[in-house]
Amino acid sequence: MDTKDFHHQSWALALPEFGLDFSADRFERSFGMNNNGVLEVFFGRPVEAEQAAAIGERKETLFRQLLRGHVQALPGATNWLERLRTWGARQAVASSAPPANIDVMLGELGIVGYFDAVVSGHGLPSKPDPAVFLQAAERLGVSPENCIVMEDAAAGVQAARRAGMRCIAVASTSPVEALRDADLVIERWDWLDEESFVRLAA
Repeated sequence: MDTKDFHHQSWALALPEFGLDFSADRFERSFGMNNNGVLEVFFGRPVEAEQAAAIGERKETLFRQLLRGHVQALPGATNWLERLRTWGARQAVASSAPPANIDVMLGELGIVGYFDAVVSGHGLPSKPDPAVFLQAAERLGVSPENCIVMEDAAAGVQAARRAGMRCIAVASTSPVEALRDADLVIERWDWLDEESFVRLAA
């Protein structure tokens, strides 16, 4: 699912309500981080917890309002979820989003049943810190070196590398060049072939 535009719109709406200017450049640099990480990029410093919570809560309320009824899976993504389930792979969501956002997205897409674990990085150190991925691996009972992360943001690719996991990046929301540290970069999920995936997993 590509939610970048919804994040862009909700930050652009929320920040001026708190007297802050929205910057497209800072948004691009912070994409993939949790709210604390994003706000640190916008402020240029760590943000007081109470202020960060207020801004974050408003942004996420706007995000969910924008999201409902407009979520679509990326071409090929659901096919890969089904294929991996058929192969017996354990699957997890490891997202920087708050739990309420994850619930809305999974519900809108109707894909909750594919996942053995759902982990929110909302209260964890922000990507590129690997905390959310390591927690997901722990909940799955799988060692990090046996995990493959599927990402669309540079911060997520870096987090996967720091977790000791392999990474497939899809250039749906970021340019290929920004994702070059992934083990494999593709432009669309439906362009990922089984042979490439199996070779990476071996």
